[in-house]
Amino acid sequence: MGLEENLKSMNINEEENKNPNPNTKDEEDGELEEGEIAGEEDDTTSSSLKKGVVEQPHPLEHSWTFWFDNPSAKSKQATWGSSMRSIYTFSTIEQFWSLYNNIHHPSKLAVGADFHCFKDKIEPKWEDPVCANGGKWTVVFQKGKSDTSWLYTLLALIGEQFEYGDEICGAVVSVRGKQERIALWTKNAANETAQMSIGKQWKELLDYNDTIGFIFHDDAKKHDRSAKNRYTV
Repeated sequence: MGLEENLKSMNINEEENKNPNPNTKDEEDGELEEGEIAGEEDDTTSSSLKKGVVEQPHPLEHSWTFWFDNPSAKSKQATWGSSMRSIYTFSTIEQFWSLYNNIHHPSKLAVGADFHCFKDKIEPKWEDPVCANGGKWTVVFQKGKSDTSWLYTLLALIGEQFEYGDEICGAVVSVRGKQERIALWTKNAANETAQMSIGKQWKELLDYNDTIGFIFHDDAKKHDRSAKNRYTV
């Protein structure tokens, strides 16, 4: 199944989550009694059926955690990442949609905010052992234009859409004064085959036309904003 079909499946589950109690009563064969209306069911039967329906959650392969770096809590003197807080860890599709439908999307976040979605037990920091030797792909959008791409990125992550899914750490959307950036963090920056595959798949998924680049975390630590792309697609 391709990326598009899998994402459509995830969106179908969103609709199911919004309307989790479809009518499960099968129409019985046989003639109607005098005065009976086709499809009609008494309140007792309807109530019993609803009580008997057990909703089965759709578990994800990995649990994921949302993190938020509040711009109002940041200070130039504070250690980077000290204002970051975990929000919620989810492990089913239903939990994801319940959270996503009740949180601000990137276009509604304050300037300076960073909102992360990382595999559980991985902190969105260079110092995390899983992230330490990794890097990131980044796509850039005009202010207020990243909402759809952020959602598609989240669905691709939790739906395990990448061929080298084990390489994925998570993603972050960063809201700045004139633009919004989405970055996809990976584990082993030196694994060029895996990183190029992830970059190409992500760019195709987002239908993103501009060139995107991959920066090693080590380079970012040493050179900050002057760090150069090691890979591009």
